[in-house]
This record gives sequence, structure tokens and C-alpha cells, in this order.
Amino acid sequence: MNKKILFSCLILNIIGLVMIYSSSSVWAEYKFGDSFRYLKFQAIFMIVGLVIIKIISKIDMNFIKKKANLLLFICLALIVLVLIPGIGKVRNGSRSWFGIGSLGIQPSEFMKIALIIFTAKYLENNKREMKNIKSGVLPILGFTIIIFGLIMLEPDLGTGTIITVTIIAMLFVSGVKMNFFAFMGILGLLGITGLIIIAPYRVNRILSFIDPWKDPLGTGFQIIQSLYAIGPGSLFGLGLGASRQKHFYLPEPQTDFIFSIICEELGFIGGSIIVILFAILTFEGFKVSRNCNDLFKKYLSFGITFSLAFQSSLNLMVVVGLIPVTGVTLPFISYGGSSLLISMISVGIILN
Repeated sequence: MNKKILFSCLILNIIGLVMIYSSSSVWAEYKFGDSFRYLKFQAIFMIVGLVIIKIISKIDMNFIKKKANLLLFICLALIVLVLIPGIGKVRNGSRSWFGIGSLGIQPSEFMKIALIIFTAKYLENNKREMKNIKSGVLPILGFTIIIFGLIMLEPDLGTGTIITVTIIAMLFVSGVKMNFFAFMGILGLLGITGLIIIAPYRVNRILSFIDPWKDPLGTGFQIIQSLYAIGPGSLFGLGLGASRQKHFYLPEPQTDFIFSIICEELGFIGGSIIVILFAILTFEGFKVSRNCNDLFKKYLSFGITFSLAFQSSLNLMVVVGLIPVTGVTLPFISYGGSSLLISMISVGIILN
């Protein structure tokens, strides 16, 4: 078992628990009368996640490969069901949840793992066909686009982007010709441009990214408050629990923008520790993939590692203002049961 991966995962989880309490205590006390509310829920999911890591790290991967089609079908059915009014719950303008009250499960999160497993199996079974765009690449890419379309109906551009880019990365390492990716890059840019144009709120996000001060109390509010949190943090931060932005300035700071509070309270040093831990996790995950002799396991560990690394990078870039707001959580750190469980399942598979 790779101890560096396990150690990085555990430390990120512990930091996540501490910072979820620190960032959410004021909001949770005001809204629910319980400053420990978010901490308690996350701690339960963390314990469940650790048990899952133990179980998955011992499962025969050939069993997982045999059940790849079934897993994908179940996740696909759940994504369709969540779109039905009355079944799926709407949160923050997106119909992407099942659940009761504050507890919810996001099926698109589980689709990330299911599609990676299915694609790893597909790439192993069609190794020779991958040189042929029509018979090898288009079937799996077309299926991925269908899933992306269903997720966009929620809508959830962040998760859809992570899934699509991860599958394209897996195709890249499988030996698909380079000119195909140049074509996909152009097509992807056109597609994203179209998705932005047809949805006014995405246009507003782009405009607020370019100049958040044009609408400081509207679309630019989150990024401005995020930078107000990061700026004063300096080298060592204001001190654990001393954040000013968590006092109803930065909306729900325990989720997408928790890294802002980390930088505010723990400074550049605290933020750097998080980045280093993710870098170790990524490097060791890719090393596991490189050392695998079994093609299915090689593609699977690569896809899962890439997905974690890409999602982490997206979140960090949003928080510091390098890209527009995407609504993507920071794995292991941000509050959210579905996100944490998927991250822990991912680690369990890599450790396996």
C-alpha cells in the first residue's frame, strides 16, 4: 500500500474537518443554532469514507471491471431520475440532488467514478481500435458527450467539464493520434462558447471574472470577498478561527471557497501545505499508474488521479481569481458528503 497517498489523504481530511468548523461555525450558529452542525455531518462522512477506503483497497479489481457496465447503467439512471421535478432537489439553481432536508446525494459525482471505470475497461478491450477515430474513439467519446449533456440539463458545468476532460485525458494516454486532440480543442472551445452564450448567468460570470467591480454586490461579489480573505492572510495568516470574511461576507465559506478562509487564517504557509499535499497525491497516483502492468488498472488509476488533480486545480484557480466561478468543490477539504465519499472511493481504488 502506498503510504504517501494514504498519509496525504488523511492529512487533507483532518485539515478539512478543522477548517469546515472554523469557516462554518458562525453561519451554522446563526442558521441552525448549532455551530458544530457542518462539522458533525462531515465527520460522519469521513468515517464512512475511511471504511470505504479499507474495503475498496481489498476488492479484486477484476470484479470491479466485470461490474463496470452495471455501475454505469445505475449512475446513468440516477442522472436521468434527478432531472425529474419532484424527484430531484434544486439547490443553488441546479436540480442535481437526491435527499431529505440538508442531507443529499449528488449522482453526477458518482458518475465520475463509474465512467472512468467503464472507459478503462473500454480502452483495454479496444486497444488496437484506438488508432481508428471512427471505430475506436467516437463510440466512447459520443457516450461521454451524452452524459455531459444530461449533466448540463441540471445544469452543472463544473462536474460536466471534469468528467469530459478526464475521459479525453484517458484517450490521450491510450495512444489516440495527436491531430484528433487539436480538432477536439477547437470543438471544445466552440462548445463552451455556445454554452456560455445561451445561459445569461454564465455570461455574467465571465464578465464578473474580467472585472468583478462592475457588479460588486452581484456577480462579482464572491470573487471580491474571496480575494479580501486571501489578501490579509500574508505569510502566516490571521490565526485559526480569526477569519473576518466568514462573518457573512463570503457566502457559505465551507464549500467552494473554503481555500480562501484557509489562506486568510493560515496564510501563504497554510495554503502551500494544501497545494503540496495535493501535489504528492497526484505524483504518487500517476506513479501507481505508470507501474501497473495490467492495462485496465493502468487506465483506471490514471483517470482517477487525473480527475482529482484537475478538480483540485479548478477549485484553486477559481478561488484566487484565475478562472471564472465554476461551482467545483475542493476534494477532501470542502463540505459535502457526495464529494468526500467519491474522493475517498478514488483513493481506495488507487491504493488497491
